[in-house]
Amino acid sequence: MAELLKITADEMKRVVELPDGPVEIERHQNEMQLITGYLQPMVPIDGVTPVGELEVLGCLEDDDFVVVDMRDPDWRLKGTIPGIMPIPFGEVADRLDALGCVRSSSGWNCDAAKKVVAFCNGPACPQSSIAMHAMVDNGFPPEKIYYYRGGMQDWFVLGLTTQSSAA
Repeated sequence: MAELLKITADEMKRVVELPDGPVEIERHQNEMQLITGYLQPMVPIDGVTPVGELEVLGCLEDDDFVVVDMRDPDWRLKGTIPGIMPIPFGEVADRLDALGCVRSSSGWNCDAAKKVVAFCNGPACPQSSIAMHAMVDNGFPPEKIYYYRGGMQDWFVLGLTTQSSAA
């Protein structure tokens, strides 16, 4: 039997009350999952906009946007979206200048920052959620963040073009 995975940080199962009676919802590991984390919300921070693949494709061609792979470098070697900027989730708070912010003695000024499409390994990956919280905590406006929650899991499953990126 497949390994039982977390639905949220605190739940392995959830009972849903339906007209015909309760149903226990579980999450089992399968070959389509890149990681076995727990499900992330569609909007991890108020003001962040969720996006799908078509929006990501449009953002890749829009100079007002930067599409950022928030995963650690070893994941990018396995494939990433062409045209991304690599910023590992643990480094983003120190690299907001790459997104158009300016560091001053009082912190980051992100008034002129680019719009950022953030992604990681998919719906059960916390890396981009952690990064978005760090960005906002350091002054990045949440309304300039676009979250591709499907991430590389959905990108791979849909058969979209990838490239290896060591940077």
